[in-house]
Amino acid sequence: MPDDPGRGPSLWRHGDFLLLWGGQTVSETGSQVTVLALPLAAVVLLGASAFQVGLLSAAQTGAYLLVALPAGAVVDRLAKRRLMIACDLTLLLVIGSVPLARAAGALTLAQLYAVAAVSSVLSVFFSVAYQSYLPVLLDRGRLMDGNGKLAVSQSAAQIAGPSLGAGLVALVGAAGAMGADALSFAVSAGSLAAIRSREPRPAPTGGRARPRLWPQIREGLAHLTGDPILRAAAAFSGTANFFVIMVETLGPVFLVRTLHLRPGLVGLLLALGAVGGVAGGVAARHLARTVGSARISWISMTVLSLPGLLIPMAGPGWWALLFGLGWISWTFASTVAGVSLTSYRQAACPPELLGRVSAAARWINWGTLPLGGLAGGALASACGVREALWIAVTGGCCAGLWLLFSPLRGMRDIPLGQPEPAAGAA
Repeated sequence: MPDDPGRGPSLWRHGDFLLLWGGQTVSETGSQVTVLALPLAAVVLLGASAFQVGLLSAAQTGAYLLVALPAGAVVDRLAKRRLMIACDLTLLLVIGSVPLARAAGALTLAQLYAVAAVSSVLSVFFSVAYQSYLPVLLDRGRLMDGNGKLAVSQSAAQIAGPSLGAGLVALVGAAGAMGADALSFAVSAGSLAAIRSREPRPAPTGGRARPRLWPQIREGLAHLTGDPILRAAAAFSGTANFFVIMVETLGPVFLVRTLHLRPGLVGLLLALGAVGGVAGGVAARHLARTVGSARISWISMTVLSLPGLLIPMAGPGWWALLFGLGWISWTFASTVAGVSLTSYRQAACPPELLGRVSAAARWINWGTLPLGGLAGGALASACGVREALWIAVTGGCCAGLWLLFSPLRGMRDIPLGQPEPAAGAA
């Protein structure tokens, strides 16, 4: 008998979820090590230029634009857990090739590009399958709690990963540090293999020809854009990510060249964003129960995010803390909203469509990242770094208007049962 989702941390007694959660916590932390170590390997070991490092960064995110949509259709045709295990084991080999090549004296920039690109594609497939697999383990009443715990792990990894990565780079070098990430994928694969819950098999075609890929992709996009809550959530996330990546891109430049801070302090201020994410993941369930999951989704991004305007107000000395305070508020607010909206998508979508709808949402959400990075650089070149940050934080705070002027405004709670007509649509 399922635990009452309104009483206590029931998921602490859910063995299969704990396996999933534990494996992903280790894997997320390892991935953050590579986020630090991969560009360092390019710069320190291979003498890469700034432009070449930029291309390496693009290779790490480009898959969300190129393969996210077909990934959803593929995920809906396959067993999610097996696909995730296959991605983990392949990533073990791909990431692990870097320290092996370094030890053999054969590491090249071309290999790093290939590692970044292949890892990006595999990460897309894994993340789409991952979001589609969670409803297999949890009933609808516990999705909010489960997504909150997973969000905490992701943000905690963004704190622990770079610190661990810095220590490993100092100890064994940039390429050697990536070996720790490779091992984290082995842990993730082992935890997934240990899950006892059996996943329902994908629906058979009944002797009919397998549906073509692009009609299935269009079906996922049509479901996303046809549901007013899903449509507003995708528009909000895509807009927010466009402006957030501008701050992430320009933040180090602003802190080092405008405020003249030491690199250690720059890293600390940037890491404070992950602290806000951890706090948001912890608080999301309580705020959803107290205020209402629908209300808190738009309140968080129209009210709680407003201290983000402090970011471009930061100045030398103690005034630099304004950057950290604004960054914390943004990540806190976006995590709280994201937990509620992701839980709705997982609960409201038919299981046979969830992979495609999740992929369509991720295509929009993450596809704006390279565009925002390019826009931030262009604005900084045209009008200055601080001025570009003002544009970025103003746009980011306005992203919540997509949620305010949606059916969510007329609800207390986001429906986590079958989809229902929304009252008070704008």
